[in-house]
Amino acid sequence: MKDEEKKTWGPFRFIAAFCFGIMLCFSVQAQDTEPTEPTGDEPPQEETTQEETTSEEETQTWWQKHVDPGLLIESEAGIGLNKGRADQKLEGILWTQVDLKLAGRTDIRAIGRIRFDGFDNLEPGKPTQPEISRASRRAFAGKQVDLELREAFLTTSIGRTLLMLGKQQVVWGQADGLKVLDFVNPQDFQEFILDDFDDARIPLWMVNWEVPVRKANLQLLWVPDRTYHKLPVFGAAYDFQSPYIRPIPPPGIPVTILPVQRPNRFFEDSDMGGRLSAFVKGWDLTFNYLYHYADIPVVSRFIGGSGITVTQTYARTHLAGATFSNAFGSLTVRGELGYSKDRRFLTASLADADGVVKTDELAYVLGFDWFGISDSFLSLQLFQSLSFDHPAGMVRDRTDTNITVLFQRNAMNEKFKAETLWVQNLNDRDGFVRPKVSYEVRTGLKVWGGFDVVYGTGKGLFGQYNRNDRFIAGWEWGI
Repeated sequence: MKDEEKKTWGPFRFIAAFCFGIMLCFSVQAQDTEPTEPTGDEPPQEETTQEETTSEEETQTWWQKHVDPGLLIESEAGIGLNKGRADQKLEGILWTQVDLKLAGRTDIRAIGRIRFDGFDNLEPGKPTQPEISRASRRAFAGKQVDLELREAFLTTSIGRTLLMLGKQQVVWGQADGLKVLDFVNPQDFQEFILDDFDDARIPLWMVNWEVPVRKANLQLLWVPDRTYHKLPVFGAAYDFQSPYIRPIPPPGIPVTILPVQRPNRFFEDSDMGGRLSAFVKGWDLTFNYLYHYADIPVVSRFIGGSGITVTQTYARTHLAGATFSNAFGSLTVRGELGYSKDRRFLTASLADADGVVKTDELAYVLGFDWFGISDSFLSLQLFQSLSFDHPAGMVRDRTDTNITVLFQRNAMNEKFKAETLWVQNLNDRDGFVRPKVSYEVRTGLKVWGGFDVVYGTGKGLFGQYNRNDRFIAGWEWGI
């Protein structure tokens, strides 16, 4: 009965939320603010002379000249909308940032985060963090407060090159909602893919060197930080349930799950890669290569006389790809292509020795961004992933297809923004829709609210969370 009820109400909730989001976007009326003409009654403005500016600089302390601190306070609540489901989060976050300017062309940036969650349903208890290297792990003050050094890196110029050393993020690609090439940094999945990518992306300790090569730019990466995707713990709100990720054992057979085995050799298990970017006849082009461990563990199962033993290990893969983009008037065309060697996918065939199929994968995204409506933005994307081998029993389809639609509308000189994001998988007919509004009350203070509505059956990557619909409301204040 519950499944039938879900099939009936799932599409209805999706259609209602999507229509609400679109109506909200179109209801926003852009307001152009004309510059105020002088009336002649204003007192004359005093001009600052060069001598006064120099005098102010001379009176500044070393701290004022070289240190630029910043503080951001953020709070967000996620209230569950499905009957019988707990509220997801009540977060309070304190971000601190310090930029230090040293002699010459050398800077240091450090970003820290203290996070409190009153509900403790996204990450129940005190996690052991088996996927995270010791140098990148968070510290905990009880079960509901964690402290993390998010970024800490030095930037310096050496000749014409730029060198960045430390804990940082590197972004490859510009796709919305899903990823094709953006795999340098792993991701935190405690909110699946509903969290902002910048917050969900896990910074890594690395060497990032940018070298100009004639009219192009070469980026070289060495990543000794052996940190991988942070997966939801058992019993969390977004615990993985889909058979695409978690193998389903035959009923009545005991199962022993062994701990995650993370690579532990400093040099041999490092990731490394490079990106060559150039601007050629109106096209922004990049060519990317990454030799890395796939960030999600390979879940293998072995059937023996005492039951099933499940192991979790990481496997090497080569990722080679390219990106392109060009603007044609109010339309921007962009795309990404990625070829991965020796990807691992689950199979339901009990005849397979370990329940895992190894195959190459080709993935791409083709996107169209249109700015033809004043104060508006419309983006359409097509994602496809193709596996080269597809033996009988392989859980995923040979070709997996997703489409996304993003519509944004701004008003009040971009202080008010309404947007709706829709992500749909065509194979499993599941997905989610996210209408959201935000308003900048004044400089540094912003509030927002919206909905996350997920639909589909429990098999799909999205549909496994079809009872995790939520209302989101939050604010942030920066100084």
